[in-house]
Amino acid sequence: MKRIETALPGVAIIEPQVFGDHRGYFMETYSTRAFADVGITAAFVQDNQSYTAQKGTLRGIHFQNAPMAQAKLVRVTRGAVMDVAVDLRRGSPTYRQWVGVELSAENKRMLFIPRGFGHGFVTLTDDVEFCYKVDNLYSREHDRGIRFDDPAIGVAWGVAQPVLSQKDTASPLLDDSDCNFVYGDI
Repeated sequence: MKRIETALPGVAIIEPQVFGDHRGYFMETYSTRAFADVGITAAFVQDNQSYTAQKGTLRGIHFQNAPMAQAKLVRVTRGAVMDVAVDLRRGSPTYRQWVGVELSAENKRMLFIPRGFGHGFVTLTDDVEFCYKVDNLYSREHDRGIRFDDPAIGVAWGVAQPVLSQKDTASPLLDDSDCNFVYGDI
């Protein structure tokens, strides 16, 4: 397993070791030992999976407020996405900065997103299956989102007219949200 740092400290690309032959391939998608060896010790408590039918569908930017904040380990098992993490921790040297990484069934990369970051993705293909582990249970009371097109963040999604949910259309700008992440607290 290989950890590749991104421009946002703590957000890391994970490349699993893939063993392939004429039959196909095998890889470990999660091992507490292998992840601890690359510095990730989050205790994951829930697995989630989503399916998106249409290319150009955008989901995000989502997070759960503290005390139910979540670290995420995300990957794609079918299709491809541009996955985005945004630093939402007030006072952070990288506050409002974002990083985008292509995740696909083909490249088998994963992205680790620590607590205090927002998360979203846009589908680059039709028929996308997206899987992720979280280190805190879902809490409707703490579930939040901010606008995918917040100009103070400026994510370059690469799609002019994304397909959006009502939730994502109605999400506030970060400055108008009640996001409670503070650098050093999370």
